[in-house]
Amino acid sequence: MDRIVVKGNGALSGDIPISGAKNACLTLMPATLLSEEPLTLTNAPRLSDIRTMTALLQSLGCEVTSLQDGKVLTMSSHDINNHKADYDIVRKMRASILVLGPMLARDGHAVVSLPGGCAIGARPVDLHLKALEAMGAELDLRDGYVHAKAIGGRLQGAEFTFPLVSVGATENALLAAVLAKGTTVLKNSAREPEIVDLANCLIKMGAQIEGAATGTITIQGVDSLHGATHPVVTDRIELGTYMLAPAIAGGEVELLGGQRELVGAFADKLEEAEIEVTQTNRGLKVKRKNGRVRAVDVVTEPFPGFPTDLQAQMMALMCTAEGTSVLEEKIFENRFMHAPELMRMGANIDVHGGHATVTGVDKLKGAPVMATDLRASVSLILAGLAAEGETVVSRVYHLDRGYEHVVRKLSGVGAHIERLQEGD
Repeated sequence: MDRIVVKGNGALSGDIPISGAKNACLTLMPATLLSEEPLTLTNAPRLSDIRTMTALLQSLGCEVTSLQDGKVLTMSSHDINNHKADYDIVRKMRASILVLGPMLARDGHAVVSLPGGCAIGARPVDLHLKALEAMGAELDLRDGYVHAKAIGGRLQGAEFTFPLVSVGATENALLAAVLAKGTTVLKNSAREPEIVDLANCLIKMGAQIEGAATGTITIQGVDSLHGATHPVVTDRIELGTYMLAPAIAGGEVELLGGQRELVGAFADKLEEAEIEVTQTNRGLKVKRKNGRVRAVDVVTEPFPGFPTDLQAQMMALMCTAEGTSVLEEKIFENRFMHAPELMRMGANIDVHGGHATVTGVDKLKGAPVMATDLRASVSLILAGLAAEGETVVSRVYHLDRGYEHVVRKLSGVGAHIERLQEGD
C-alpha cells in the first residue's frame, strides 16, 4: 500500500487551487439518468469516487466520456439497458444509492444494492426509502438489494417531512421528484451547497424547483428533462481542509476559488481561534498570527453549521492550541477514530461517546499512523505539518477518494511531503 511521509518544516506560503466538490459531483452525475440528452459537468474533481460512480453509470448503460484530463465529464443516458446497480460496485461508495431515485422516476423500476462506504457509523438509507415511498414507490428489501417499483408506472408528487436532516436522502428525493406527476414538497430538507448546486443543474435541465436553500423544497414535476452543461461547485471541505494548513503549520496561504459563504461557520471558528481569514478577488487568504492558536469548542451540525467533514481536521489544529477544547460530533457516531492516531503523535485527547476533549500540547511528534477514513487521513497529514520529525501515514487509499493531488498542492506551498509506493 502507498503511504505519505510528512516532515514538519515551518511556515507555509503560496497559493492552493481548490477543486470541484466531490460530494456535489457524485450527486450531479446520477442526474444524467433523468434525460436522454447529454449532461456535461465541468470543474469535475479527479478522484477515485468519481471513477466508481462512472463505472456504476456505465454498468447501467450510460455513456461517460472524460475530457480535459478528467476535468470535464460528458454523460449520455439515451440507452439505459440495465436497471440493477450491482453490489460489487455499490459497496465501494455510499453515494451509489443516488441512482435509485432517478431510475425509479424515469422508468418506474430499479434494483439497487444497499451501499457501503467509510466506516464512520451506520448511516442507514431508511430516509431515502421513506421519501420515495411517500411518492408512491413500492419497495422490497431482500438479499441486500432494494427492489423498487413506481405504483402505476410513475411516481406521484407528495409532501414529505424528513424526521432528521439528511443530505443524501434530500438529494435522492429531489432527483426523483423532478419527473413525478404533480407537486412534491420536501420539508426539513438539507440546505448544503451541494443541494443548491444539484437544484441549479436540474433547473438548467428543465426542472421546476424552488427553495433549495431554505429547508423546504417545492418541485413541480415535468414530463421530461433535456441536456445541459453545468460547473461543479467549489469543494467546501477541501477548502476548509487547506485553510487549516497555514493555521497548523504557520504562514499565509491563499485558497484559489474559495468563497466564505461555503464555509461560514468554519471560518468563524478559525477567527475565534485567532486565525485571520480574508476574502480576496481570487479566493480566501488564511494567515496564522504570532503565537499559539487559541482553543475553541466545536459542535458539528447540518449546514450552515460546522461541517462534520471538517471535524477531524479541526481536531488536528486543536492538538497544539493553547487551552482545552471540546469537540462534539452530532452527525455520525464512530467519527473519532482519528483520535488514537493523533495520540500516537503526542496529542492529549479524551473521547467519551460523542465528545472529544482536547488539551493542547506544545508540540506534536512525528510517528507512524494509520488512516481510518477519508477525513481522518488528511487530519493526520495536517498534524504532521506541525510535528517534530517524520510522520508516516499509511492506508492513504482513503485519501484518494476525496482529495485531488494532495501532495502536489501542499508541497506547492512549502510543505515537506511525499508519497511513497509499496516497496519504496
